[in-house]
Amino acid sequence: MTEGNFVDYIKLYVASGNGGKGSAHLHREKYVAKGGPDGGDGGRGGHVIVRGNKNLWTLFHLKFKKHVRAGHGEHGSKSRSTGADGEDAIIEVPLGTVVRDTETNKVLFEITEDGEEKILAKGGKGGLGNWHFKSSTNQTPRYAQPGLPMEEKDVTLELKVLADVGLVGFPNAGKSTLLSVITSAKPKIADYEFTTLKPNLGIVEYRDFKTFVMADIPGIIEGAAEGKGLGHYFLRHIERNSILLFLIPADAKDIKEQYDILLDELRRYNPEMLDKDRLVAISKSDMLDAELKAEMKAELDKTLPVPFLFISSVAQQGLTELKDVLWKLLNANENAPKSSSK
Repeated sequence: MTEGNFVDYIKLYVASGNGGKGSAHLHREKYVAKGGPDGGDGGRGGHVIVRGNKNLWTLFHLKFKKHVRAGHGEHGSKSRSTGADGEDAIIEVPLGTVVRDTETNKVLFEITEDGEEKILAKGGKGGLGNWHFKSSTNQTPRYAQPGLPMEEKDVTLELKVLADVGLVGFPNAGKSTLLSVITSAKPKIADYEFTTLKPNLGIVEYRDFKTFVMADIPGIIEGAAEGKGLGHYFLRHIERNSILLFLIPADAKDIKEQYDILLDELRRYNPEMLDKDRLVAISKSDMLDAELKAEMKAELDKTLPVPFLFISSVAQQGLTELKDVLWKLLNANENAPKSSSK
């Protein structure tokens, strides 16, 4: 799925390098007519390596690169000279990238740390030179090993956005507006469904210069787990968020029902997502007077199984309280071992 320079899905053909041939050279020089075998080993073929880069946020730099090939190993030569190894091909990816085998759809590995390296296609081993095969019964072997062939495969790279807080809600629930107010991000905002067609990341500034990352994910519709609407293109981005912030507008017909539908879509896509901390923010609450807000609170206290609070991005109401609650949730697991060890 792409919009502008944001690319989170790429298919590549990758090929490592062939190993170089071992040399079958026999040593010859003046006054040494029969010097014996001195053929060197072939060099290793280059690997195709995937490396994490914390400065990348998208796979856009790979959009027009359909083939990645590593260098071949050099052949061995006389005087037991080993051939040079083939040049490795490095594919730099943002953190949160999942690499799959395109043919089987099997996950090969995930990159989650800066500088983390995984070999995607191994270079062929270089062949041994003929001097390795010298023996008392075969003092002049005239053969050497060929190098091992390269590996090649078709792979798919998928980016799952890494963020502390993921915004979950129906289209036009006010997620982009909240992100634009609470962070310095500038997402596209308009009064129609699916304004957001790509995840937007923003850094929330908290007290004492502390920060955390919030992601605005494209809106969920019923059936998203089956691929309706934007389907899996955005649901995978929620998998890596520590906290799920459900945003439901105050003018929704039934807030509890909307929450249940959103939660069910997440459960059907990946049941493990229900293990994450959850919080409901009722947006556009500046439309409510004090009496109506009190009535809604009394009703939701009985029906909503998770903490909730009222906010208004436009009127900037409840945003400080929201940041306080999110910060406490983010640091709850970190503080738990300390308190339990006392």
